[in-house]
Amino acid sequence: MHSTLLKIEEIAAISNGSHGDPFSILGLHQVSSEGSSAWVIRVFRPDARSVTVLPGRGKEQEMVRLSDEGLFEAPFPRHKKRFRYRLRVEPFEGTAYEIDDAYQYGKLLTDFDLQLWGEGNHHHTWKWMGAHIREVGSVEGTHFVVVAPGATRVSVIGPFNNWDGRVHGMRRHYDLGIWEIFIPHVGKGDLYKFEVHSGLPESPVKKADPYAFQAELRPGSASIVWKSHFEWNDRDWVENRTENQSVDKPVLVYELHPGSWRVNPDEKPGFLTWRELADQLIPYIQQTGYTHVELMAVAEHPYDPSWGYQITGYFAPTSRFGSPDDFKYFVDRCHHSEIGVLIDWVPAHFTKDEHGLRLFDGTALYEHSDPRQGEHRDWGTHIFNYGRTEVKNFLISNAVFWFDEFHVDGLRVDAVASMLYLDYSREDDDWVPNRHGGRENLEAIDLLKRFNEVVHGYFPGVLTMAEESTSWGGVTTPVYNGGLGFDYKWNMGWMNDTLEYMSKEPIHRKYHQDELTFSMIYAWSENFILPLSHDEVVHGKQSLLSKMPGDDWQKFSNLRLLYTYMYGHPGKKLLFMGGEFGQWHEWKEDRSIDWHLLQWDTHKGMQRLISDLNRICKSEPALYEMDHSPDGFQWIDASDADHSILSFVRRGADPEDTLVFVLNFTPSVHQDYRIGVPLQKNYRVILNSDSDWYGGSNVGPDVVAADGSGWHGQPAHIKLSIPPLAGLILKPV
Repeated sequence: MHSTLLKIEEIAAISNGSHGDPFSILGLHQVSSEGSSAWVIRVFRPDARSVTVLPGRGKEQEMVRLSDEGLFEAPFPRHKKRFRYRLRVEPFEGTAYEIDDAYQYGKLLTDFDLQLWGEGNHHHTWKWMGAHIREVGSVEGTHFVVVAPGATRVSVIGPFNNWDGRVHGMRRHYDLGIWEIFIPHVGKGDLYKFEVHSGLPESPVKKADPYAFQAELRPGSASIVWKSHFEWNDRDWVENRTENQSVDKPVLVYELHPGSWRVNPDEKPGFLTWRELADQLIPYIQQTGYTHVELMAVAEHPYDPSWGYQITGYFAPTSRFGSPDDFKYFVDRCHHSEIGVLIDWVPAHFTKDEHGLRLFDGTALYEHSDPRQGEHRDWGTHIFNYGRTEVKNFLISNAVFWFDEFHVDGLRVDAVASMLYLDYSREDDDWVPNRHGGRENLEAIDLLKRFNEVVHGYFPGVLTMAEESTSWGGVTTPVYNGGLGFDYKWNMGWMNDTLEYMSKEPIHRKYHQDELTFSMIYAWSENFILPLSHDEVVHGKQSLLSKMPGDDWQKFSNLRLLYTYMYGHPGKKLLFMGGEFGQWHEWKEDRSIDWHLLQWDTHKGMQRLISDLNRICKSEPALYEMDHSPDGFQWIDASDADHSILSFVRRGADPEDTLVFVLNFTPSVHQDYRIGVPLQKNYRVILNSDSDWYGGSNVGPDVVAADGSGWHGQPAHIKLSIPPLAGLILKPV
């Protein structure tokens, strides 16, 4: 065996993969012995029968094996300064190959990035964390960076080193727990993971890259080196986003699960790609008149029935539907068609899958170690520790990432209520109070505020929407005024009360009219979105159509009435796919929605109604300009519970932009029903949900003339026939 300055313990540690600082041993080093210095190169190649050093200048030199496992060394006493070299490897199996040694490269991270990281203020961490293809000198390879402060050693593993964690141990920045290595010749499409050593008995563990841009399709769990080559063509859309998405513009959202909107029946699992979705979905969105599509299940997740809400790849669009550039293509095409793209974002919790964030470095790096703070009992997931620098950098950067890299127009933030309260869905003895003894999660609140400040600072005009189901005040109040800073809050109270009311038999509704009118008491306390989302059509809750009481005729009439009422109520609108044509079945993520139903006129009529409601909502300022102000709404009569009739006025910024809504929640026709109106004019019915065009019985007028005598506190009135289980929208002409 060759005489070396290495200690036996160092040789053993490199050979068995336990050395915490392989850069101090491997690569090119200047060593001193007996008063003289020389250069020595050491490499670890367990696949090598022999290794030869090919210096940039001078003669090649075969290396001496120091250990049976594959540690080699070669001295270069005649070289006076550092030099470049390559390696020729003669493997035990296969042909010889030449490589550049990963251990001849120094630190590549910048002090500026490390400083911002340490402060918890780095908003673009994905630009250097993870795996980045780059050229160092004249050599192309991939720069890997990961944070693992609790680890004793971290390695990059993949097919390029036979998944052997001894080969590419990383360099540690000890003060921050950040590890890095540049590996030549690793490029786009290569699989990789991080092998993380810690003091735990199960160490080492193999982890996917938290910052990976692409991942294997499940059940595979490796990360994939990725580099984008997409060129955007949506500059006009992005520059006009502030105007197009302002609070006084219509926002009509079609909520969509990309894996089950439509499937290829001849393939398994049959997912449409992002490019196929662009070809098929965009014309459908244009046909039905929505302004936005909201996508579930965009980030990488291992389990289909989680619907994308239990994530392992926060920076990786799921590989189910194609590459990251395919998703960019989809967004770009939507923008060219003047369709905004919203995606669901999940900072509340993450999955416990072993290759994910859980116990990433052998410690609770991303989650709380105390299960009273770090586990969602209901969902079987981990809760982020929002006070940690690593988590703040990770989540804020991730939000910025989707806007910056993928040009999305908004984030719907999932499960905000679970973030705000430490005792959310917990028993009395299963939560830890904050430092003031309260139930508010102060660190999560700070993160949500910072999230909204940062993304609105970088991207004016984008939307942030909170799925928040409690009475927490100031969700859509700006942060500088003490609020959380969201643009919109999902109106879960309206959704629950309305669906509860609509599920009752009409004969009983007169006793529950307050369930429809109560929402107007708080309608302007926040900027609201009215959601009829996927959550309402799963887990035994039935589809919207199946929730409706009565026979089939009444069910369809009730649902058309519900939609008409929804579009008259202040607030932006959201409907989950399948609801627009009255799907009978609950939604399932493993099958397409029931497109075959459109062969029947009743379902086709429902789709026509939604298209017309969207068209009217976009063309009538009364339905969107004053959503955020009580000046845009006035009750005409909310007290006729005996007949279960509601009537109200919607107004735009211009008082001349006025619409009257009359809603009959019983199957009875009311002849010559008197309604007060704000203007003494003729009123044209611009939508009747009972029209035979929609599948109704075609009761009701086309035009009615107003009488100058007052009624319901209005200066004029009209008399009209009100159709059964139907809504009318009237416009003065």
